[in-house]
Amino acid sequence: MTHLEVDISKLESFIDDQAWSAMQAEVDESHRQLVSRSGKGNDFLGWVDLPVQLEASLLARIQADAEKIRHMAELFVVIGIGGSYLGSKAVIEALGNEFEDLEGGSGHPYIVFAGENLSERYHAHLLELLDKKEYAVAVISKSGTTTEPAIAFRLIRKHIEEKYGKEEARKRIFAITDASRGALKKLADVEGYATYVIPDDVGGRYSVLTPVGLLPIAVAGFDILSLVDGAKKMRDVAMKSADFKLNPCALYAGARNILLRSGKFVEILVAFEPSLLYVIEWWKQLYGESEGKEHQGIFPAGVTFTSDLHSMGQYIQDGMRILFETVISVGEPSSLLVVPGDPENLDGLNFLSGMRLSDVNRQAELGTMLAHVDGGVPNIRLVLPAVSEHYIGHLIYFFEFACALSGYTLGVNPFDQPGVEDYKKNMFALLGKPGFEKETVNLRKRL
Repeated sequence: MTHLEVDISKLESFIDDQAWSAMQAEVDESHRQLVSRSGKGNDFLGWVDLPVQLEASLLARIQADAEKIRHMAELFVVIGIGGSYLGSKAVIEALGNEFEDLEGGSGHPYIVFAGENLSERYHAHLLELLDKKEYAVAVISKSGTTTEPAIAFRLIRKHIEEKYGKEEARKRIFAITDASRGALKKLADVEGYATYVIPDDVGGRYSVLTPVGLLPIAVAGFDILSLVDGAKKMRDVAMKSADFKLNPCALYAGARNILLRSGKFVEILVAFEPSLLYVIEWWKQLYGESEGKEHQGIFPAGVTFTSDLHSMGQYIQDGMRILFETVISVGEPSSLLVVPGDPENLDGLNFLSGMRLSDVNRQAELGTMLAHVDGGVPNIRLVLPAVSEHYIGHLIYFFEFACALSGYTLGVNPFDQPGVEDYKKNMFALLGKPGFEKETVNLRKRL
């Protein structure tokens, strides 16, 4: 297997041939709109060609800056929210060693995140840590005024300037922002920060393969060239045809929409590898923000098995039949660990002696799939050959392209997020931001 595959064999009892045939025609049209750039939100399709348009000079500069950061810093603080942090965190967590920060000596800075929440406790503890560690910062925002990262950067900028002095601090701050406008761009120009551009035609949740994701991933010590190449290989497959037999992105998008129309309103993305937890979190933003509008869309949820089988497993097996599962099934494990034998066999597990732990996990995956299908839960299986830079790049592009196809098939614009502004307006009014005086009075009355 050379690329990700979509296994729909456990949908046979839920979807008939007529439904597949009708959906193929719809996805054909969605694919045409996407490839021809004629669909809704077509001014935000820069992500489609990123894997083949990223310049070698940009990738070389990212790698050079990553090396520079590795020499100056023990910690690399990435300030951003939503797509400005979830993509890089997803890749870093997927590829990393869960216990590396406890081992030390990795040869690259530990990546920490800020500005993805408004917790005073979290940021106070981070500043206490930064007192003790050498660090550098990436601040990611097109505008520079998004509340959560803007507050975090104000705090950390004050700290880094007091710790190192303004001149040295400037060398340790990297701004990833708009090419020509916005508060962060203006500040970066005035202060002389190193800057990278977020392309105008790439939205945050599709920005993993821009400097937004690539710089932190490179600083963490991973091969961004292989990541991009993996995405390119999936793009080659995705762009050619919408045929369900040839295009896994189209097949996944089509299956999701058929299941939605049959009353399956919740999709649970499942991983049997805990390192993929933040891939699930990134996917939740990608699909929730892209499809959840006009009172439509599948609700994206996520679990990691087998741990969540002991918490959410009961509901999935026997709860309301409004959900389906998509399982990320990893082909080749990256480690070798065998269940040891025990002469006393008090736990009764000697029947597993000599078996690889990955094989036990695989049988748990297959047994769970069959149980849930028998319980009325449709199952889609995404077979990923391995967890590596190349195949994580594959997976990122697969989900992005399938999301665009699925959104178009649903009939919405997959590239805007008008509902996100509603909470911001209320928050600004309650905080007393100038220009919101009338709303402030009205909201406080309601409270």
